[in-house]
Amino acid sequence: MMNGKVYLIGAGPGDPGLLTLRGAELLSRSDIVLYDGLSNVEMLAHAPSATHICVGKHGQQRIWRQDEIIQEMLTHAKAGRTVARLKGGDPAVFARTAEEVDALVGSGVHYEIVPGITAALAASSYAGIPITHRKLASAVALVTGHEEPGKAESALDWDALARFPGTLVIYMGVTTADIWTRALIAAGKPPETPAALVRRCSHTDQQTFRCRLDEVSDRLSQANKIRPPVIVILGPVAELADTGNWLEQRPLSGQSVLVTRPSDQVEQLAAPLRELGATVLVQPAIRIEPPSDWADVDAAIEDLANQDFVVFSSRNGVQFFLNRVLETGFDMRVFCGCKIACVGKKTADALAQYHLRADIVPAEFDAESLADEFEDQVTSKRVMLVRASRGRDTLAKRLSDAGADVNQVVAYLHKDIEAADPKIQALAAKGKIDWITVSSSATAESLYRMLGESMTKSKIASLSPITSGTLRSLGLTVSAEANPYTIDALVDSLLAESQP
Repeated sequence: MMNGKVYLIGAGPGDPGLLTLRGAELLSRSDIVLYDGLSNVEMLAHAPSATHICVGKHGQQRIWRQDEIIQEMLTHAKAGRTVARLKGGDPAVFARTAEEVDALVGSGVHYEIVPGITAALAASSYAGIPITHRKLASAVALVTGHEEPGKAESALDWDALARFPGTLVIYMGVTTADIWTRALIAAGKPPETPAALVRRCSHTDQQTFRCRLDEVSDRLSQANKIRPPVIVILGPVAELADTGNWLEQRPLSGQSVLVTRPSDQVEQLAAPLRELGATVLVQPAIRIEPPSDWADVDAAIEDLANQDFVVFSSRNGVQFFLNRVLETGFDMRVFCGCKIACVGKKTADALAQYHLRADIVPAEFDAESLADEFEDQVTSKRVMLVRASRGRDTLAKRLSDAGADVNQVVAYLHKDIEAADPKIQALAAKGKIDWITVSSSATAESLYRMLGESMTKSKIASLSPITSGTLRSLGLTVSAEANPYTIDALVDSLLAESQP
């Protein structure tokens, strides 16, 4: 068998959006991904069919030795597999890539190196510290604060670095801060030299601390709990950290928000929250599944010609029902004799993706408003209501009471998630989640079953008055409520209640 290929990919400083397009493309081709603790695990979504192997994360599991990583890489490559070695930052900057390349060349394995954004450059943008500046610094030196153990003497010329006429950026210098700060000061670097400590650069919980060179060691001591990953920027430019630090000045910076929507709907809410600076946590409370038997849906599709109205109560209903229409050999002409009603604009937008236009969309996005909109038109009419396996019967009852012949069709199933992620449970129990977002009554009930009284330690943002009523019936306080009942309005209401 011919050898496979290895891609040495820079994952950047942490924000998954900073992975290069080439890196994402090659991850999607990979059979095996070996990733380190500085690589954001969200990037693994680019390699859904690959086997993911973590080679260590500080404080959570054993860090693999370099020879172990190389052996694992070679074993898979020699078996003909495509291997992605995902490395935090840039592979060429303090990442031991040279050792891996030597091993690949020696074994005859083809490889490619994909650059990534290194922490010094990321900090310049994300912490608002220009590491070069026309007036303050025309040169930059990248320095490791953690040289290879066992060296007879340091390869760093501290005297030269102390005289360096520009910005020094120290990587991996947390545990050795006392050593390298003393060395710089002893070599003549002024103790009052401005310093900026940037922790978890580009993450939503990034922190920047300003101090002097002679204070760095104390700031990075265990007592202050500023743990890796941290880079230290030394020089006059570090004084600019407060003026350009846009990331930490975003309105939800420092706040954690739990998104509880089904997995395939998470990003619609998570993305705008991240843009506002929130640390987004994910714990779906329900999952959406197709029916176990399509017989009732298929019969409903066959009967569309006999219906006067078809009502869609959600985007999921639109997608499951209309996909089934296509799967069974029909097309959108099956709706030619029907008027179509949708419970809200997002549902109508989903319908438009199938080139259908809703005839009736209420101003308020709930069942009551939809019933108000057209119940006077349904007397002696046949109405098909496409819905989930559970939910309120308000709309069906209102239309039936108005004289309609209502046929309810379950197009998809709501299933509760059996148990919460233990990490989410622990954070909730400790009151470490600032906000919990809840988008339906079913979500509220499932979430309360999983987290219980821990939910009282967080503020809750609700999508609608109906959902709020369910939350209050569970003994929970609602701090923010969307108006109108949309995801965008939910974000706006949470943001408004988060401001001082």
